[in-house]
Amino acid sequence: MAAGLISMLLDRLASATYEYIEGGVKQVLNLKEDVEKFTGTLEVIQAVLEDVEQRQVTEASVKIWLDKLKDISYQMVDVLDEWNTNILKQQVEKQEREQNDLVPPNKKVRFSDFFSFRKDSREILRRDIALKIKNLNDKLTEIYEERIRYQFLRKELGIIQQPQQPQQPQRPQTASYVNMSEIFGREKEQNILITKLLGDSSEEEKGLLLIPIVGMGGMGKTTLTQLAYNDDRVKSHFDMRKWVCVSDPFDGIKIAKAISGDYAPSSNELDEVLQCMSRSIQGKRFLLVLDDVWTDDREKWEKLKVPLIQSGAKGSRILVTTRKHVVANMMRATRNMINLGGLSDEYCLSIFNHMAFSDRDVHEFGDISKEIVKKCKGLPLAAKTLGSLMHNKTKMGEWKEVLNSKIWALEKVEQEVFQPLFLSYYDLSPTIKSCLLYCATFPKDYEFQRDDLINLWMAQDYVISKGNKEKGTTGGAVFDNLVARSFFQDFEKDSDTGTITSCKMHDIVHDFVQFLTRNECLIIDYGEETTNESKVLGDKVRHLTLRYVPEGPLAISSYNCKKLRTLITFGSRITTIDPNLILQLKCLRTLNLSGNFIKELPEEIGELIHLRHIDLSYNLYLEKLPDTICGLYNLSTLSLRFCFKLKKLPEIMGNLINLKHFYVISCGVLELPKGIGRLTSLQTLDVCRCGGDNDEAFQIGDLRKLNLKGRLEIQLVGDATDKSEVEKAQLWDKKLFHLTVGFRRQTNSGSSVKILNALRPHPDLESLEIWDHNGTTWPNWMQSLHNLRILALGKGTQCELWPLGKLECLERLTLWEMEGVRKVGVEFLGLEDQTSFRIRSPPLILFPKLKQLSFLHMEEWEEWEGVEEWTKEDSEITIMPCLSELTIYHCKLLKALPDFVFKTPLQTLRILESERLSERYQEGNGEWAKISATNPNIRIQRRGRLW
Repeated sequence: MAAGLISMLLDRLASATYEYIEGGVKQVLNLKEDVEKFTGTLEVIQAVLEDVEQRQVTEASVKIWLDKLKDISYQMVDVLDEWNTNILKQQVEKQEREQNDLVPPNKKVRFSDFFSFRKDSREILRRDIALKIKNLNDKLTEIYEERIRYQFLRKELGIIQQPQQPQQPQRPQTASYVNMSEIFGREKEQNILITKLLGDSSEEEKGLLLIPIVGMGGMGKTTLTQLAYNDDRVKSHFDMRKWVCVSDPFDGIKIAKAISGDYAPSSNELDEVLQCMSRSIQGKRFLLVLDDVWTDDREKWEKLKVPLIQSGAKGSRILVTTRKHVVANMMRATRNMINLGGLSDEYCLSIFNHMAFSDRDVHEFGDISKEIVKKCKGLPLAAKTLGSLMHNKTKMGEWKEVLNSKIWALEKVEQEVFQPLFLSYYDLSPTIKSCLLYCATFPKDYEFQRDDLINLWMAQDYVISKGNKEKGTTGGAVFDNLVARSFFQDFEKDSDTGTITSCKMHDIVHDFVQFLTRNECLIIDYGEETTNESKVLGDKVRHLTLRYVPEGPLAISSYNCKKLRTLITFGSRITTIDPNLILQLKCLRTLNLSGNFIKELPEEIGELIHLRHIDLSYNLYLEKLPDTICGLYNLSTLSLRFCFKLKKLPEIMGNLINLKHFYVISCGVLELPKGIGRLTSLQTLDVCRCGGDNDEAFQIGDLRKLNLKGRLEIQLVGDATDKSEVEKAQLWDKKLFHLTVGFRRQTNSGSSVKILNALRPHPDLESLEIWDHNGTTWPNWMQSLHNLRILALGKGTQCELWPLGKLECLERLTLWEMEGVRKVGVEFLGLEDQTSFRIRSPPLILFPKLKQLSFLHMEEWEEWEGVEEWTKEDSEITIMPCLSELTIYHCKLLKALPDFVFKTPLQTLRILESERLSERYQEGNGEWAKISATNPNIRIQRRGRLW
């Protein structure tokens, strides 16, 4: 993590505000010079960090030096945090003064009522910070001087020479030859690949088809390619085959010469080399393998690709192996991409047995072999390495020792299995390295939530704002980068956006990041605190995860917690937090106590000034938050989801000046404090409850100052909210992706309509839900949502359906418990009457992009009106040309579906708990024959659950 830590610290130092703090200490300490000297020394050290981090893996003395550097850097980060906190305190106090000027004296809430911060204490703090920076500068200078011992830099004649480029791990050269006796599995992938190589494809670009094989290091990409390359059918199909091991850097001249073979020129002029390559493949149907491609530089690729396209014959193929999805994207070949996953345990066992028992009986160690193979988690290279490791081990005790060892403690695994992972790791930027290594904080098979993980990276300052970019945006790029490089797997995607929302990490990758962070990240199951490992690590641990803590207080007695920056509990039943423990955690930035039985946090939580991330979600007994939590000015994320017994929040929540993400969905809090409207940094507020007659509570108009993005749910309670208050929110200025509006206990239908009209979201809104709207009409801005893709309307008591067919981008429509709907007429499509489709100019497309249509729990719905005499061929309208899925669930009175439905490209029709429809479209009767004749591809589901 050192490189990422130093990079982050230099960013912080570059933005330090000398002027603020210097005034009180200028005569005693030269603060600005100390900071600049510290920065300069750090920049020189940074130049050799890549070499240092590689050497620390094998040289213990280098690791000790690096640990010292990291410790000083962490301390400096914390000092800058104190500095920044001091500035934030003054901003809050100024804000408080301005706010109190507008409030009657008897209702004033003063910050000083909760936190004492006098002018003389501020001067003491300034001097203290300046002294800390001076002392840290002296310590860093000592560490810098030690560099000569390790030959990181040489100092001659007072001139610091630039260090040589660090030696990267050797990238192994590959060839086309393969030992078939060592290959197990991959038959399915081999058949798919050979089909792509031999078959005709409509996707060929001018006769050339690119096929990327993507997967993590050691997964068998090269082996699969070798199998296909040497297949007899492939040999006879192509006029010419070439295998080129590309690796890094991507050398176009070298690759072109390799393709040219004996005809390659001696010249290194690009044009001459490419012309020679073109002549060597002219008119030939060739197969070119580019093994181990790393570059995503489109310009380099295009220079090589153009002559390949122009010279090769139709049916030529380029087969590319890579660890990076971004390479396939750059080559614009994702449609033919083969994502290589893990092997089954059965095939891994075959590989293991082949290596371990090539000349002896397998049965003696058969059962323990299966247990060792489980460590491989489908990675062929791991199975091969562990099998080779066991080849000369003949005693059961030796086998059990390997079985009970952490895989990264085995030297052979470190040398062979981790080698390809080191190549991927060293290809990352310092920031992305830090983010990857932080994943060692979580146990194996943990499901990472994209947004939560990004927020955690931000809490450690691994992800920093650059220019006008938000941290979250940069964090998203880091996440996508790790996905693209095969460090994550088992993806779940948002059905609305298609973006990855969660993922897991392969166990071998997890072992790898644990190996690299074994002194900093520690996961301990309750009862293991006194193990040798925890005693040895002591105060080196920065990120601690505790699992299965039993019911009772949280106690950590085995080590010094003063340097912890992360404390997470999983699967625990903690009831109380010892205030003395809290006071030890002065460096803590992330505190995750979700899923426990905590009733109340100690007031001492306010002492943890570095805290940026607090997760108390699923604490079902949490009743109160201390007021002191509002003194955590650096706090960026606060999660109170599913804290049902928490009824009230501290009044001075408006002091959380840096809060960006506030999660209160399914929380017992009925009213948000008024001060939340002052949190101009707030980007995420998952639920906003408004209404009622409490003027001191947060109202919908208070949304106007918040910088909300992503998703927002507004719950309007009662009839108290008026149109003018709603207009203050200015939602039309907030670029939300998804908006949910729900009405609770609303009795005035006219008020409901006016409120909806006043809400008017940004015209770029893509997803909208409206619940419990009891008005007779729909909002007047609905038709202006030209980018709306997803719409859900539910529990409307009086509304008829609005002409939704005119929403040109709508892809998914769900109607739920619409009690006022008895008939769905042609107005729903956007037609005025039954005959209006005949006189259209220009032609009209109704529901032009709709793919999924669902009617759920429509208890009063009896009739769905068709369009008489409408046919695709003769009319001037088109109805639902993209519809693929229609669901009718619990609509017991509905008698029939309109004819136009069966003239759409419908693939799936679900008729569940809707007796009349089920009888009408029973397979074998006249209606079924009519449907199947019109649309032979349709599949009707009549049984099963909706979810």
